[in-house]
Amino acid sequence: MPVYEFRCLKCKTEFERLCRLSEPIPACPQCGGEVEKCLSRFGLQSGGKTVTSTGSGSCASCHGGNCSTCGS
Repeated sequence: MPVYEFRCLKCKTEFERLCRLSEPIPACPQCGGEVEKCLSRFGLQSGGKTVTSTGSGSCASCHGGNCSTCGS
């Protein structure tokens, strides 16, 4: 099962959850509010160098880290 990153739309709490793609999106563990799925930050190692993706929630189409604009 993959690990997904979420951010609460109400209190901005960020958390990770191990879940299947078919499972419903969980509620915020802090306030119970609605959450959005975020782009995950990941790292790759190649030739002894570590390369990290763009930060969580950051891509060319995001403005202010709004994951919903990325369609994730």
